[in-house]
Amino acid sequence: MKKKNNFLPQGNNADSICFGLDRQTDERSLTLFVKKFANDRMLNRLIPRMTEDEIMELVDFLTRLMHNHLQHKEYHEVFFNE
Repeated sequence: MKKKNNFLPQGNNADSICFGLDRQTDERSLTLFVKKFANDRMLNRLIPRMTEDEIMELVDFLTRLMHNHLQHKEYHEVFFNE
């Protein structure tokens, strides 16, 4: 059994976000980071302050990620819940 490293982030709060230690920690941190970024309170504050260019850059980036890593059917099943 692998010994658990007590220094790695384990919780569900911002203090648990840590990048650069290892892939598993990066994935867990990215999941939490994106969830916190996408909560209604954050988006309601951020989006009205964004420029049109920033909005389009973000949409293009996220769309490109999905296109690069998901098959068409997967995209519809997961993103659109079809």
